[in-house]
Amino acid sequence: MKKSFLVFISFSLFAIMAFSGFECASTDITSAKLYIQQKNYDKAIDALQKEITKNPKSEEGYYLMGYLYGEREEYSKMVTAFNNGLAVGKKYEKEIKQTKKSYWGNCFNKGAQLFNKANTIKGDSSKIYYEKSAATFQQAIEIEPDSVDAYRNLSYVYLNMTRYQDAIVPLKKIASLRKDKETYKLLGQIYADNGAKSKEAKDTVAANANFEEAIKYLEEGRKAFPDDQEILTELSNAYITANKADIAMETFRLLVEKNPENHAFRYNYGVLLLGSNNFPEAESQFLAALDVKPDYANATYNLAVTYVKWGAELQKKAEAESKNDPVAIEKYNLAIPQLIAFVDNNQNDAAVWELLGKVYSVTGKTNDAKAAFDKADKIRSGK
Repeated sequence: MKKSFLVFISFSLFAIMAFSGFECASTDITSAKLYIQQKNYDKAIDALQKEITKNPKSEEGYYLMGYLYGEREEYSKMVTAFNNGLAVGKKYEKEIKQTKKSYWGNCFNKGAQLFNKANTIKGDSSKIYYEKSAATFQQAIEIEPDSVDAYRNLSYVYLNMTRYQDAIVPLKKIASLRKDKETYKLLGQIYADNGAKSKEAKDTVAANANFEEAIKYLEEGRKAFPDDQEILTELSNAYITANKADIAMETFRLLVEKNPENHAFRYNYGVLLLGSNNFPEAESQFLAALDVKPDYANATYNLAVTYVKWGAELQKKAEAESKNDPVAIEKYNLAIPQLIAFVDNNQNDAAVWELLGKVYSVTGKTNDAKAAFDKADKIRSGK
């Protein structure tokens, strides 16, 4: 779930105070401007407080007040002052938008810089920089509460700190603002992991609540991005971990029924069928997925696994009855071309080479088995 580096927002940062062009100003406004030029912000704020008390509809007073709070990095007060001014009138709306954009960009870039710094060092210093980065992105969010980028980067900071619970809040905010593929996956993963931990601790109530949240966001992700393989896989895993394999099975059966040409739906349904040892139906789904997408490596591999497990089941049953079942060997033989096709494009996968060696052994292809085992050993030894 970690993120390595964050990008910066590229625009010219500015916080311009234009004192010319204002209409007749009160004594307090004039005093505030003078104090601002002298960078005596405390006295400037005192003068503006007097102005606003005397004239609650002073648009300029609220605008200058917001600017000063921004200079002091008191962004919550800045936003309140600006909002109060806009509630009175729109005279300074353009200036307020520009000023907020400037401060937001400044906070965003500072947060990204601190995050990137944290990624280059180790130990407690890294934690300090992550904390500062999180605080700065929080400031950006105060300025622009609907800024997806700030929420996203805040979630990355928490993920890198393994503070997964804290990451949930900004991720959920993103999900409320935008249909976002990565956000759905991350929320699904975090809630599913929480559910698994609660299940292990025998806290059934917490486990079920977390699994329901995982499924909710992954279902939203599936509807928004129906062909995303990672979301579909996370969703099927969440159903299974939540002891809802039957719901997962029915969900993907209906998806396949409605979208027969969708290779991802076919594949995920096949994985569920394989997990329930329904080998004939699993074979059918993987073959259908490969008909649509012939270079689908995952479907190729799982089709091979289907044949291996199918053959092993037939062989075990035959041995229990002291018989030989030629169909078992037939299934093993069907696995071979699928495994070869897979390793042709994944030459350094030692586990699959080893599986191929075992299948060759079972089918009596001794020389081929030795070559496959030697290949696996060579990969593992790094030679």
